[in-house]
Amino acid sequence: MFTLTQLTNFVAVAEELHFGRAAERLRMTQPPLSRQIQLLENGLQVRLFDRTNRTVRLTPAGRAFLGEARRLLKQAEHATLSVRQFSAGEVGTIAIGFTAASAYAQLGRLLETASSALPGVEVVLREMVTRDQLEALSEGSLDLGLVRPPVPDAELDSRTVLREPLLAALPEGHPLARREGPLSLADFDGERLIMYSPTEARYFHDLLISVFRAAGVVPVYAQYLSQVHSILALVGGGWGAALVPEAAAQLRYAGLRFKEVELPEPRPVELNLAWRGSNDNPALHAFLDRL
Repeated sequence: MFTLTQLTNFVAVAEELHFGRAAERLRMTQPPLSRQIQLLENGLQVRLFDRTNRTVRLTPAGRAFLGEARRLLKQAEHATLSVRQFSAGEVGTIAIGFTAASAYAQLGRLLETASSALPGVEVVLREMVTRDQLEALSEGSLDLGLVRPPVPDAELDSRTVLREPLLAALPEGHPLARREGPLSLADFDGERLIMYSPTEARYFHDLLISVFRAAGVVPVYAQYLSQVHSILALVGGGWGAALVPEAAAQLRYAGLRFKEVELPEPRPVELNLAWRGSNDNPALHAFLDRL
């Protein structure tokens, strides 16, 4: 067998064809260099150089081994660089979960950060509701999640990345759509409303229930759906009004209009980043540092 040091020494002598110049290049003296070449030849059980007092030439075996030695040194250099980059989080994989609504406002920014700051990191995306994301984060099958609060698991860290208002989504011909200025919550008392599912979209369901209850407003819930784009499709079809996060206004559906709504808390919709504190994925922590 041989060492990487022996390969480096062999390549230097093979390229210089002079032990003195090779020793200077390697910043060492000639006797230990000669000794390393002898050890290499003994290990390989072949003669790599023909030596005389005046010349040094590669043997046929030496010429054949030179290409292999360069290849092995290149691989070792690549392996060293790769493991350093992995340890620094510059290469690797991050699995990111997101809710459908979070994709409208924040997902693009996260992906832009990943691609510009960590181009060597592969991002795997998984669309999941918050409940499933929290389970996947705890189990370790997800590195990072765009979730709605709360984040009750003490093993999960989180930070708020977005707060946004609620907008009224209205059929184009709805009387409220033609009204000037912002709407009030009282405008929805007795109004037909497309509501969020209490199981699949619990965050938005509970948020609207608490907002309406505090204002003493009782809408008529026509349908319960889990995805914002489905709710907007029904609004555009004239099934009723809806309250949606501001980012949903980026979705352009025919037959609907968005209007501001005056609320006690102007930006009640929160979006959090969540991750398991004990997650040892270097790419995750490098990503968090760059956000």
